[in-house]
Amino acid sequence: MHFSAYSGKTTEQRADCLVVGIYETRVLDAEARLVDRAAGGRLRKLLQRGDFAGHAADSLLVADLPGLKGKRLLLVGLGPASQYQRRAWKRALVTATTALARTRIGSAVLAIERPADRSLDEYTLARSAAETCGVALYRINDLKTARRPPAAALARITFGPCPAAELPAARRGLGDGEAIAASSRLLRDLANLPGNICTPRYLAAQATQLARTHRALRARALNTAQIKRLKMGCFLAVTRGSAEPPRFIILEHRGGRRGGAPIVLVGKGVTFDSGGISLKDPNAMDEMKYDMCGAATVLAAFDLASRLKLRLNLVGLVPACENMPGGRAIKPGDIVTSADGQTVEILNTDAEGRLILSDALHYARRFNPAAVIDMATLTGACVVALGSHHSGVMGNDDELAQELVACGRRADDRAWQLPLTEEYGEQLKTNFADVANVAGRDGGAITAAAFLGRFTKGLKWAHLDIAGTAWGSGNNKNATGRPLALLADFLIRRARA
Repeated sequence: MHFSAYSGKTTEQRADCLVVGIYETRVLDAEARLVDRAAGGRLRKLLQRGDFAGHAADSLLVADLPGLKGKRLLLVGLGPASQYQRRAWKRALVTATTALARTRIGSAVLAIERPADRSLDEYTLARSAAETCGVALYRINDLKTARRPPAAALARITFGPCPAAELPAARRGLGDGEAIAASSRLLRDLANLPGNICTPRYLAAQATQLARTHRALRARALNTAQIKRLKMGCFLAVTRGSAEPPRFIILEHRGGRRGGAPIVLVGKGVTFDSGGISLKDPNAMDEMKYDMCGAATVLAAFDLASRLKLRLNLVGLVPACENMPGGRAIKPGDIVTSADGQTVEILNTDAEGRLILSDALHYARRFNPAAVIDMATLTGACVVALGSHHSGVMGNDDELAQELVACGRRADDRAWQLPLTEEYGEQLKTNFADVANVAGRDGGAITAAAFLGRFTKGLKWAHLDIAGTAWGSGNNKNATGRPLALLADFLIRRARA
């Protein structure tokens, strides 16, 4: 997909299709009024006949309107004008892109009225538009044997009209948004694969392939023997019950100044989580293939950094394994030793994500990082607290946590900071080891973060719990691509600071 921006008159733009918005009660947006005037009032007559009501998510393709350089006109419903904000605007973009993809239209001009939001500059709006349209074209990488429908013919989208002075910012935003959408496809493709294909070794192979594709990247994957030499006792404990060997994936993007402190991204890579001996309920257990969305986000972030040639030093760490029951699996009551020497009592083997992350977070110290951010589908408690709308943010550095919250707000990939005070860590006390891996139901998302916090002392660290936002359940289950947009805003701003 190629994106471009224009200034000037929409009616003068040449494309297979022009796209304009119609509010409910058949109210034309600003660009639709100009189109109607150029077409001699034909658009208003069409609406007066009741052919299109402007309801949100509705669309109507009209051909052969006079006075336009575009060959067709697509009307997109915007819903009530009084409720037209950013979410309605993005919904209209998705509706338009989806409708165009069902045709053989190859080029389109998107002239849908932008939301009135002073916090959104031309760069951010353009980036959001390209990302939204690119993501809307995503097709699940299913393994069905039936013949697949042909790919969409849509290859070029022109966004506007933009003020002439803002065209450079809009073009930069469109380029960044196009890259985010492409990297999001990588994330979603990995996450949507079944666990018998996307194994720890498969993830490691994908990281290696990524490094072959992008010269700025380096990748290596440590095997079981090498992980043992690092004394990652928590990580090894989780993988003990599985026949699939673990991998510890290390990615490096050297785009910043030589010797500059890197940002370290850590992603939970449990490619299938049965719960281990503390076996999960069978209902929806198939969705536990998504327990590696944090790992997929890390790989996608490095793909994005390479596409955009970000001037940042980045390190990615992915502990990848399965969590399975078996004769060798860890049991409730077992005590294991982490890479930094702390002993951990396993009270619940289904609280495995924090175990593998603890060793990865300790490993991050050797890079003397400027900041460490981990992403994990960590707790059902975060879903209870925030639903599927916000990712949870916690950490030991409020400035970093609030920076991520602000990035999520700009990217419309929202997050909410939860408290992480010492009382939550006290809930993890146990008679038999330095710390227990769970602390009961109360504040479960926060006590999980408190556990991770024991391994990040002295680091600037933030934790993103994406259990509620990384995928959607039900008959249309699918990886969402979150929190890549949030992370992209963070990395782009850090690179350009």
